Amino acid sequence: MGFNIAIDGPAGAGKSTIAKKVAKELSFIYVDTGAMYRAIAYYMLQNNVAKDEAAVAKEVENVDVKLAYVDGEQQVLLNGENVSSFIRTEEVGNMASFVAKVSEVRAKLLDLQRNLAKENDIIMDGRDIGTNVLPNADVKVYLTASSEERANRRYKELCEKGISCDRDEIERDIIARDEQDMNREIAPLKQAEDATLIDSSHMTIDEVVAAIIKLK
Repeated sequence: MGFNIAIDGPAGAGKSTIAKKVAKELSFIYVDTGAMYRAIAYYMLQNNVAKDEAAVAKEVENVDVKLAYVDGEQQVLLNGENVSSFIRTEEVGNMASFVAKVSEVRAKLLDLQRNLAKENDIIMDGRDIGTNVLPNADVKVYLTASSEERANRRYKELCEKGISCDRDEIERDIIARDEQDMNREIAPLKQAEDATLIDSSHMTIDEVVAAIIKLK
């Protein structure tokens, strides 16, 4: 049985960045569940599937998502193709929040996520890891930051990549995704009762990493 660390929190809280660093420090496997949902969202967008739960539920039967690890870095395979470099757009992120509401999508990914955790020491991040995917995780963290700070971080990240964007629009998208994630019927985003709350609004990445490692 592996040692499991679960990190939940809203979009843009820095979960992936933090989890990768913690995994490296502890020599754990990092599992980015959001990337799995993004891969399915990317498939739906590429195949012009409407934002309709019944349509997504039917089409997800044709989707196969797997994780591979190259030099310790997680790669996401969609029907055998590495799509890791295509799934980080705002459009895919917004679609991912929608497909995550569909029970057939969640069921498809749940077994994969739990089997990884059963067999390995892992750190897994997402929206419902501590509450639903790994309710018996050894360490649970709810990582958050203000919508303003999350928007600033995303804006800076996109600008550094040379992508034209509007900071206010990014914050509106973040608030909308929070609303959608927290109010979906299936496994909504919320802090597990036994999770440690970490607000990273005024913390450095290294400070957050150190705080999580202390919990182990």
